[in-house]
Amino acid sequence: MDFELSEEVAAIRAMAREFAREECGPGAARRDKLEEFPEEQVRKAAALGLLGLLVPERFGGAGLSNLALSVALIEINKVDASVGVTLSVHNSLVCSCIHAWADDALKAKYLPRLASGEWLGAYALSETGAGSDAGNLVCKAAREGDDFVISGSKAWITSGDRADLVVLFARTDPDAGNRGVSAFVIETSWPGFTVGKKEPKLGIRSSSTVQLHFDGMRVPASNLLGEVNEGFKVALHTLDGGRIGIACQALGIMEACLESSLAYAKERQQFGRPIAEFEPIQWKLAEMETRIEASRLLIYRAASLKDAGKPHVREAAVAKLFASRAANWCAKEAVQVHGGAGYCTDFPVERYFRDARITEIYEGTTEIQKLVIARQLLRG
Repeated sequence: MDFELSEEVAAIRAMAREFAREECGPGAARRDKLEEFPEEQVRKAAALGLLGLLVPERFGGAGLSNLALSVALIEINKVDASVGVTLSVHNSLVCSCIHAWADDALKAKYLPRLASGEWLGAYALSETGAGSDAGNLVCKAAREGDDFVISGSKAWITSGDRADLVVLFARTDPDAGNRGVSAFVIETSWPGFTVGKKEPKLGIRSSSTVQLHFDGMRVPASNLLGEVNEGFKVALHTLDGGRIGIACQALGIMEACLESSLAYAKERQQFGRPIAEFEPIQWKLAEMETRIEASRLLIYRAASLKDAGKPHVREAAVAKLFASRAANWCAKEAVQVHGGAGYCTDFPVERYFRDARITEIYEGTTEIQKLVIARQLLRG
């Protein structure tokens, strides 16, 4: 496959790179330390159209490709992974899900608000007892006339306390397992919605992660995504795109690790010369570059297949698996290149080290990616 970027996609990358450096970079360490949500950065991203990259033009978005979104996410995550995951969830899990599964009335009602940044979206699948086992949901939706009544809780929800809209998964058939889950679009202003505990986290600390509670929230049946009891299919289809987004986050972190390590290795002197002249340091840099380029190709392939409407379940899982593990390796080695300095908050590699860890956990753990890949292989 030819992965030379079109002029349009290259322009999106350049725009995202400038936005990341000018708007996200200066306060990234401070926001991380204070666990401060990047509200101003999200607002400015919206003004640039970065919250509606996948939304069709007729609904107020840019109508661009998953490859365009990918290159933008890589650049933003290179500078601030908290901003990066906020935009990734909004675009790849919320906007793309509504575009793929909502009827025209729901699309017209919600996509323009999401694309403009007037509203921020969240994706609520996980529960305390249903993480990797996403089909084991307890949060329920009971049909009452023209509404569904939602009761239960969700856990580890990115941007949940900032969201105006949530793509929510709840059980509509208590005895049907994966086949008894439905997907809904809900507005957080509706009665019965409350935000619970904000999670204290190791990394991506300025991205808020919270619990959500639903106490008899009434949701119009017209806000269903897909058909009743079809929600698990909706979730899996959406997560394929989300995995590409997290692979992009991992790649961005890797690029930051290499850039910082190169600069430090050229400057730091030991035994009378820069440590960049020592082969053990050179080997680390070479390995980082190799894993970066391999991850990029895997991401581009998965995104391009998705854009072409071709099967990409395996390719998205491969990209996420490889890139997330590579990011953790590169972050570890970046700290090692920096030595004692890398263990201190004066240098950004300690933040990269903490931020990288989550990429092997959310939107499908490393172990789940292996299961997805193996099952795709065994199906032939």
